[in-house]
Amino acid sequence: MKKLTVLTVLPLLCLFSGMLYAQKPTITGRLVTTQQAPLTYATITLQKAADSSFVSAILSDTTGRFAITAPAAGSYVLKVSTMGYKTHKTAPFTVSPEKPGHDHGDILISQDSRSLGEVSVTAMRPTLIQKADRMVLNVEGTAMASGNSAYTVLGRAPGVFIDQQGNIQLNGRPGVTVMLDGKLTYLSAADLRNLLESMPAENIKNIEIITNPSAKYDAEGASGILNINLKKNDLQGINGSISAGYIYNGRQHAWNTGATLNFKKGRFNSFANLDAARRVGGREATFTRIFYSPLNTTYFDQTAVGNFASVGPPRVRLGSDYSIDKNHLIGFVAGYNRNSAKSDFLTETLIGAAPNNPGQFIDADNVLENTYRNFTTNLHYAGKLDTAGSSLSADLDYVSIANRGASWTSNYFTNLLVPEPVITEFLYSDTPNDFDIYSGKIDYTRALSKSAKFETGGRISSVVTAADSKFYFNNGGLTPDPKRSNEFNYRENIYAAYINFQGTLSPKLNVQAGLRAEQTDSRGESPTTGQVTDRSYLNLFPSVFLQHKVTPNYDINYSYSRRLQRPNYGNLNPFIFYRDPYTYIEGNPYLRPQYAHSLSVTQVFKKTYNLVLSYQLTNDIISELLRIDPTTNTTIYYNGNVNTGHDVSLSGNGPIKIAKNWDTSNTLYFAYTDLNLENGNGPQRNRQFTYMAQSNHTVGLLKDIRMELNLLYRGPGVSGLYRVKAMNRVDLGFKKSFLNKKLDLSVNAPDIFKSYRLRFDSTINGNINNFDQYFRSRTIGASLRYNFSKGQKVDIRKSSAVEEVNRT
Repeated sequence: MKKLTVLTVLPLLCLFSGMLYAQKPTITGRLVTTQQAPLTYATITLQKAADSSFVSAILSDTTGRFAITAPAAGSYVLKVSTMGYKTHKTAPFTVSPEKPGHDHGDILISQDSRSLGEVSVTAMRPTLIQKADRMVLNVEGTAMASGNSAYTVLGRAPGVFIDQQGNIQLNGRPGVTVMLDGKLTYLSAADLRNLLESMPAENIKNIEIITNPSAKYDAEGASGILNINLKKNDLQGINGSISAGYIYNGRQHAWNTGATLNFKKGRFNSFANLDAARRVGGREATFTRIFYSPLNTTYFDQTAVGNFASVGPPRVRLGSDYSIDKNHLIGFVAGYNRNSAKSDFLTETLIGAAPNNPGQFIDADNVLENTYRNFTTNLHYAGKLDTAGSSLSADLDYVSIANRGASWTSNYFTNLLVPEPVITEFLYSDTPNDFDIYSGKIDYTRALSKSAKFETGGRISSVVTAADSKFYFNNGGLTPDPKRSNEFNYRENIYAAYINFQGTLSPKLNVQAGLRAEQTDSRGESPTTGQVTDRSYLNLFPSVFLQHKVTPNYDINYSYSRRLQRPNYGNLNPFIFYRDPYTYIEGNPYLRPQYAHSLSVTQVFKKTYNLVLSYQLTNDIISELLRIDPTTNTTIYYNGNVNTGHDVSLSGNGPIKIAKNWDTSNTLYFAYTDLNLENGNGPQRNRQFTYMAQSNHTVGLLKDIRMELNLLYRGPGVSGLYRVKAMNRVDLGFKKSFLNKKLDLSVNAPDIFKSYRLRFDSTINGNINNFDQYFRSRTIGASLRYNFSKGQKVDIRKSSAVEEVNRT
């Protein structure tokens, strides 16, 4: 009751405090550089004109604007300071009851000539800035960025967790959209990981962590958006880096090499990324199942080893922008990737009517070869329509993805009770599939005042995918198996539009509210079976954000949003994927989207520490389910919609400085999950209190050697029907720079104790499934990166359809 009273009264206090401050003098303005670019995150200090005594301070926003409140009428000056620029003081000005506000307009800030050339920034700790709808992690010029990849830095952002298979979670929840510079990447999870691993973190300016995105963003993504903003190349001429690395996981060797090139001349600003790699991985697993039926009980014990390796021509990603004038820009980004992968899944299975008393042994080898091709292109325009902040932007995207895969399965059955010949079964499958994605969007922003703006826009996307999966018996020749072969065609069109408002109710109270509408029309068709599934649905996605700046060092933010998660296209395909004689994976053409209502209260202390209380209600949860046939000892896995899920969590993030050269970034997470599951096995309930602790340490050692130690512990949790056991890992790394910090040598050893195991189980109608898998996350690796530049030196400042591709 006490907590409910606090949560009820607190918003009223926020509004009341806003009314109290509404009449206090407000000083506004905009910071710009000599190149007319906005000066972001600079410190503006309000001082008394008489004695320069401190009154208050604030940071400029991403547009260079600021609004600071004077406590009373009087004469004041503003002091502006930031790294790489000269400290600037305004002339004295007066505010009074007759003139309660003062607008400085554009304040020109000159760069500091002493900052020209090489500047060494030695900040150990990244800074956090909490806004109404997002948290901004500034990593530019910090130890987190130096010598690391973009993928590593993303995994260490507050609340971000990446599992062994590269799946990203935000605050313990899956379903994350990752963007680059606010643009959709159109890459699958695996290819996005490859791109970020080849990208030096020194290229990153900041990472925006948007747990409840506004109406401007696609509604896809149940847990939010991670937007990686890259540093804009301001260096005339050529600069970039080249790198090479080697990794060994105890069984497989891997290597990577790449280059990044930036070129700027006149109005053109271009880049090119080139990387090639041999990427490997695998797992060792045990699966234990017990099947109960009225006639008998069957014990199923299986060991498995999986391996994969992929290699291909260099991946290319390039782009160029052209400034028509200082207010209008056009450009393009394109990428091409092709690789060939080979994987195997080798199992040995014992089946019997009693524990440790098998009657049959099955040796099953499944080998898969696949060629993957991905082509993406983006055309974009951005324009400033006036000096008040109105803007217009547009994007056109096209993505083509093709997979050409085939698998060979060899099964050997041995009777352990009666001597008889080994029975063999050989199978072959051909599984090509293609995706074509077209998308266009437009966004318009209208500045209503210096502290308010209105946004509107729309987006249209079309996805066409085709798969023709053919299955054959391969005993002396290919004989088609019509029961497991299937052709599947799918088309989906999405039409979206939104409105969004941002404004200031008072100097201490900001609000943002919006509404997004998305119409989805889809058709799934299987010519093989004649099955057709048509869907057409319209959804509304409201969002509301309230930011209350209680004091200069304490903010409270309230947010609500509704979002959805659409099914993966492959999961809609009813094709049956064969893993071994007793295990199948099949698609579900009747799979529906899941919907989530998310609420959160975020407290931010000293612009660095945050405490987040959140609640999420999810309907029609998409979850992996399993269907068990005890008469044949067969388990069939598929994705289905279950009832509802409730998730309450409390998380805290913040740095702790242990010593002068020893910084830490820490996350604590507590959650209670309650899932109500309705499927073919009857109603079930899966509940669990879970917790997570993560601590990243950066330690400066002798001779400029930097050590990084990452500690992670995750308590037991739940995922659909499964209960997941606790896991932990320890990662260790060392970095050293040479040649005036142009050459970086890194040595990394993730999961040094081999303790990060994925163990989970489920019990359905008395039937037991226990899984224990290790994904070879323990590796040892070394990498070299050389940074170069040739051109004029400048100062160093501190500071639209990804959902469709993720579903492929």
